[in-house]
Amino acid sequence: MKKVYIETLGCQMNKSDSERILGMLSHFGYEETTEPKEADFLIINTCSIRQLSADKAYSCVGVWGKWKKERNENLKIGFCGCVAQQDKEKLQKRFPYIDLVFGPSNLYMLPELVKRIEAGEKVCAVSERPFEADESQFEIKRAKSLNAWIPIMEGCDNFCTYCIVPFTRGRERSREPEKIILEAKKALENGFKEITLLGQNVDSYGKGLGEEVTLANLLRELNKIGGKFRIRFVTSYPTDISDDLIKAVGECEKVCEYFHIPMQSGSTTLLKDMNRRYTREEYGKIVGKIRKAFENVTITSDFIAGFPGETEEQFNETLSAIDEFELDYSNTAAYSPREKTKAARWVDKFIDEETKMNRLAVLNEKNREACLKSNQKFVGKTLEILVESFEERGGKTILAGRARNNKIAHFEGSKDLIGEFVNVKITKASTWHIAGELV
Repeated sequence: MKKVYIETLGCQMNKSDSERILGMLSHFGYEETTEPKEADFLIINTCSIRQLSADKAYSCVGVWGKWKKERNENLKIGFCGCVAQQDKEKLQKRFPYIDLVFGPSNLYMLPELVKRIEAGEKVCAVSERPFEADESQFEIKRAKSLNAWIPIMEGCDNFCTYCIVPFTRGRERSREPEKIILEAKKALENGFKEITLLGQNVDSYGKGLGEEVTLANLLRELNKIGGKFRIRFVTSYPTDISDDLIKAVGECEKVCEYFHIPMQSGSTTLLKDMNRRYTREEYGKIVGKIRKAFENVTITSDFIAGFPGETEEQFNETLSAIDEFELDYSNTAAYSPREKTKAARWVDKFIDEETKMNRLAVLNEKNREACLKSNQKFVGKTLEILVESFEERGGKTILAGRARNNKIAHFEGSKDLIGEFVNVKITKASTWHIAGELV
């Protein structure tokens, strides 16, 4: 068999896309390898959310181009994902050794595209409208883990002024619930113990599919599937978290008490500049409502440091929001201007690099403090842990697993417990994980 290697950058949606790519290629005699130098076909699945991610993709492809020139002229190189959607034909002009460029909208065209490049053609397939295909005819080669990523919708209609997603992933569109439920059942039959529902704006799932098709009702249907497993969903947009969704999480014993709700800034003024449809106070009310509903809930967020025009006072409002709303963990990044976005044109308001990076360092330190404080809340409690991995340390077998609220726990035990649900009494908290004893 021919071998394919995929380098996946970016979000969980990209990871899910890579699993689908591997599944489709398996029909053409390709098997996955984890060693890029062994591959007959190299693919990079890219992320354009920040320039750093795009630069990493360019660097990787540059190395592959040297391999193709020096070692194997028959080596095929593919470039896909959001940078492909953004740059299109420019990629093959910049990197003439790339055989295939395709965007997220053209994922299910891959069988046809592979035939064309294997016949010696250079192909760029990037369209604005999604290519419709019967996805059930293809396998999904899922990564070896306990968690199955299942996309339920794609795209975004919000057009935040800093974000390129609406331009690379398109407008919001939802999958039919029947297809999602069938995919979830197959994953569970194959031994997965968690399913994570994916969407750039997962709470708006169902728009255009009928009044009864909502994320809350999808959770209720998935919860009816037999067996012991967990359900998660990401990413949430604050004002799209409905009372019915919170109610459904409480009703469904398989749905985890975990919400990822990006805030992006603690300043209402800056939120308006970002075109986020909520104020600081409204975000706080949503978080408060969730905390009131669930005892051990974890709420995580995203923040940008150095957005155009951000003052020191507004940056301090972000720091105080992390404290005020007791956010358990946050993804952080310095602002990166992206082509086509509104904020990228505000050059006169750009924050200098040194200030941006200094603010990011302060934000990261606040995040570390918040994470430790959050973990300390669970000392003395007993949590259900899904055991995911182990390592030998000092003559002991240390297991690592995930609680329902997404906390990572370390504890001593037998590696035979991997894939099992166990109870662990938490005895210690560190910045990035909790530790305890098997009950």
